[in-house]
Amino acid sequence: MDCQTTLNKEFRLTGPGLHTGRTVTVTVKPAPDNFGIAFRRIDRNNIITQPALASLVGETSRGTTLGCGRHSIATIEHLMSALHGMNIDNALIELDGGEVPIIDGSARPWILQLLRVGVKKGSAERKVYTINDPLHFEYAPTGSVFDVEPCDHFSVHCSIDFPNSVIGQQQAEMNDFSEYVKEIAPCRTFVFLHEIEPLMHLNLIKGGSLDNALVFVNKELTVRQLKRLAKIFNKDIANFKVHDGVLNTTDPYFPNEPARHKLLDFIGDVRLVGVPLNARFSIHKPGHKANNAFARYIVDYIKKTPQQ
Repeated sequence: MDCQTTLNKEFRLTGPGLHTGRTVTVTVKPAPDNFGIAFRRIDRNNIITQPALASLVGETSRGTTLGCGRHSIATIEHLMSALHGMNIDNALIELDGGEVPIIDGSARPWILQLLRVGVKKGSAERKVYTINDPLHFEYAPTGSVFDVEPCDHFSVHCSIDFPNSVIGQQQAEMNDFSEYVKEIAPCRTFVFLHEIEPLMHLNLIKGGSLDNALVFVNKELTVRQLKRLAKIFNKDIANFKVHDGVLNTTDPYFPNEPARHKLLDFIGDVRLVGVPLNARFSIHKPGHKANNAFARYIVDYIKKTPQQ
């Protein structure tokens, strides 16, 4: 029997949130069989435990936010992706703030902690839903397309298409979770340079930096513009470089890192179905809004097609 899993022991990570910039400490704790994955804000007097479910997602702009109002928890996707990538079934995540820290913009810091504390098996049988029908879902507002084929394990093919030459069309693939730690988890979030100032005006990305995101540039920058950016990012202009359209102090880890990161996000967002899935997913132009709509579609499918 394949048993449910949790952590051997708890761990903590502290850092600023991508959008709020506020420093938050996250404690990821073991949980009993059949608990699932849930989040809890401990900085509130009235502590509410919120299961990590697609139906409870309240916001999907520039990230996935669980809940709404005073108890909302933003930017959960990278931590959810790491838990999914390590096949963790049960965990309680406590935060002393409203946003999961961005750390380096990938799932790798969470993976390193999960590898350090280790995974423990429980005694209850693992609940996995196997999709036995081909499915097709489109999210018209973003032109996103999700196709599902029956498979005896979880695998994903991801394609993205941006109307510029610095990213353009890219593809990424994960054949099974054995590839996740090295091939997917390290891939960082990304943003276009022209998006940064509008996001700042919206009071977002206060915790964003060149240390936790790839910044893509689709035009040549003048020295004056570079000096202005150096001031925004609090970096020495001598450390700036624009190489193959990337403004950063480090190079991309992979030529298709944006596509791999979109795949990473999908792995986190689709885990909000509430149960691990066996299926082959082919996803085109995924994003948090589309991912959440697709996860809700799969939840409805599971309700209509229960398995013993």
